[in-house]
Amino acid sequence: MVPGNVPPSVTSPGTAIHALAARLRTLTPSCGPVRLIGVDGHAGSGKSTFAARLAAELGGAPVLHLDDVARHEELFAWDRRLVADVLDPLARGAAGRYAPYDWHARRSGPVRTLSPVPVILVEGVGAGRRALRPFLARLLWMEMPREAAWERGRSRDGAEQRDFWDGWVRAERRHFAEDPSRPFADLLVRQVREGYEVLPGPGGTPGSDQSVTHGHDPSAMC
Repeated sequence: MVPGNVPPSVTSPGTAIHALAARLRTLTPSCGPVRLIGVDGHAGSGKSTFAARLAAELGGAPVLHLDDVARHEELFAWDRRLVADVLDPLARGAAGRYAPYDWHARRSGPVRTLSPVPVILVEGVGAGRRALRPFLARLLWMEMPREAAWERGRSRDGAEQRDFWDGWVRAERRHFAEDPSRPFADLLVRQVREGYEVLPGPGGTPGSDQSVTHGHDPSAMC
């Protein structure tokens, strides 16, 4: 679902990811030698798909999925572990380490390493949370109303995940009430028919690295 009545961005939708990737490459490193880019938004808003396409435009940049870091018993209580095991090492120029969680088996898998390459994407609900923002070069927010995003996620995952989604929605509401990301987003990303549209976010200052539009209603997105 894409909200209407939004003026077009300066960057056309078909080339938005290409232009965004070019801008991200020029940023000052934010986590040791790494330009760490957060991709946040409500569950079901299209973060994983967008992050995969952006990573490809960045020449195969690694994507750290927060679904690999969270667990059933720690839907959002993973921030200290992520900082200690991944972000602090990257900030020192060393490799981070994490064990991706298997949501079906309910256990962690083999440990993976994340090398301090020029650009790394961190994708998932909470990527722009308070504990992570000091490490980010840019925070992107997938601009979709939460109810529409959750409905899309429920449809994607099917009836067998209904109970999980009920619990998830409560946890996500609580998380964003206590630790919101969108007010700090540098850029907003909207999915449109031709691809994506990149707009200035409430936490950014319009400038040479942002498209400038006016007139959208942020209250429907939170």
